Amino acid sequence: MLNVAENLRAIHARISEACERAGRSTDEVTLVAVSKRQPDEKLMAAYDAGHRDFGENYVQELVRKRDLLPADARWHLIGHLQTNKAKQAVGAHLIHTVDSFRVAKALQKTAVTHGVEQRVLIEVNVAGEASKAGASPNDVPSLVAEVEQLSHLRVEGLMCIPPVAEGVRYFSELKSLQESVMTYATSKLSHLSMGMSADYAEAIEAGSTIVRVGTAIFGERIG
Repeated sequence: MLNVAENLRAIHARISEACERAGRSTDEVTLVAVSKRQPDEKLMAAYDAGHRDFGENYVQELVRKRDLLPADARWHLIGHLQTNKAKQAVGAHLIHTVDSFRVAKALQKTAVTHGVEQRVLIEVNVAGEASKAGASPNDVPSLVAEVEQLSHLRVEGLMCIPPVAEGVRYFSELKSLQESVMTYATSKLSHLSMGMSADYAEAIEAGSTIVRVGTAIFGERIG
C-alpha cells in the first residue's frame, strides 16, 4: 500500500502549491480522503500514513468503516442524505449534504436525543442539474436562516458538486454566494467544500477550505 502514502504526499504538495498561488496557508485547507467502494486495506493504509479525515457517500458505509479505524479518525458524510438515514448520520464529524429543512429537522431530532451538536454544510446545486441533489442558490439564504434556528445543528458553510469540466466557474459562484449569505447570517459559514480529484487545486485557488479526493489517493474504485 505504499502508493497510498505516496499519493497522499503528492496531493499535499499540490495543495501547498495551490495555496501559495492563492496566498493562503495550507492550514486553511482540509483534505478529505473519499473511500467510496475502496478496499478496507487502502483505508487503513491512509490512516497509517498519518491521514485522519475520511469521507463516505453512504451512511451505512460510514457507520461500518468508522469502526475500522481508531477514534481519532474524522468522518465526513459527503453523499446525498435522505431523512430516513439521518438518525445514523448524526455523530459524523461533518455532514456536507444538508439540502432541505426537512433533512435538517431529521438531524436535529436525533441530535437532541443524543445531546450532541451536529456540524453541517448546506449542499448547493450550483448548476441546477436535475440529476443532482442540493438546494437552489436562490433558496440558500432562507435555508441557512432556518437551519440556524435549530438548537443542535451548527451550519458552517456550503458545499457543491459542479458539472464536470466546469468547476472553475461554479467554484467562483459558490464563493460569491458564501460571501453574500455571510453578510446577514448569524453563523460564520467559514467552510467551502468544493473540489475533487480532477480539480482540487483550482478549487483551493477559488477559496475552498475542504477538498474531497478519492481516486487520486486510492486509485480506481472497485465494484
